[in-house]
Amino acid sequence: MIQRRLGVSGPDVPVVGAGTWRVFDLAASQQTLASRVVTAALDAGVRVFDTSPMYGRAEAVLSVALGERRPSAFVATKIWTSSVEEARAHFGRQLRWFGDRIDLLQVHNLVAWQDHLPWLDAERAAGRIGLVGVTHFSSSALNEIEQAMRTGRIQAIQIPLNPAERATERRILPLAEELGIGVLAMRPFGEGSLLRRPFPPEIRAAGLESWPEALLRWTLSDSRVSVTIPATSSAEHALANAAAGSGPWLHPDIRALVARLATA
Repeated sequence: MIQRRLGVSGPDVPVVGAGTWRVFDLAASQQTLASRVVTAALDAGVRVFDTSPMYGRAEAVLSVALGERRPSAFVATKIWTSSVEEARAHFGRQLRWFGDRIDLLQVHNLVAWQDHLPWLDAERAAGRIGLVGVTHFSSSALNEIEQAMRTGRIQAIQIPLNPAERATERRILPLAEELGIGVLAMRPFGEGSLLRRPFPPEIRAAGLESWPEALLRWTLSDSRVSVTIPATSSAEHALANAAAGSGPWLHPDIRALVARLATA
């Protein structure tokens, strides 16, 4: 399966990535925990790893966990400041952490995104950035995300998508498809809220074994989604997520059933 429009391809590459929010903000003494997750994910074929300066030490922890396997990973990180000077200084640290290139650099939560685009464009032209993106966690920002997409200078967006958060389906995903923009779907489990109810026998009868599997396949069955990025601190869960990201995708009737029971 191909991680659509992100340039990460291969016949067996799952379209599930690995997020680091809340789970990689670790002390140096806890590095082994993150390294186990990253090793398991890479061994299972996961290629996209998403992080941010907003996530505490997550960038530095991810860089150590990747180690010599950095060339096998697609690193998606972010800038998160209204100051261009501060952003460029942090970008220098990101280059040192991740081998002098960031595969996808995103403006986190659209903070001063118009101010950042000129230097991001220049760094992309110089080959130190692969793709430029913007992110936001709230449906209230969809108008501004659309504005950024229409500049022609954005190659990827990161937005929430799960059965309880579907506002992006109406305008943003169709526009991404029209413009050829990659989509990273965050919060596939609704920050855990969609995992707390009993797993329905109706979904099990359709061949799905758990809420994580059902929700990941629900998200990825939308062909406009390039990759979804669940965060985990468990190597076992990283393996299960990768398996779910290898398909098969859901029939529309089963997808509708998952959405209905997940939000009932």
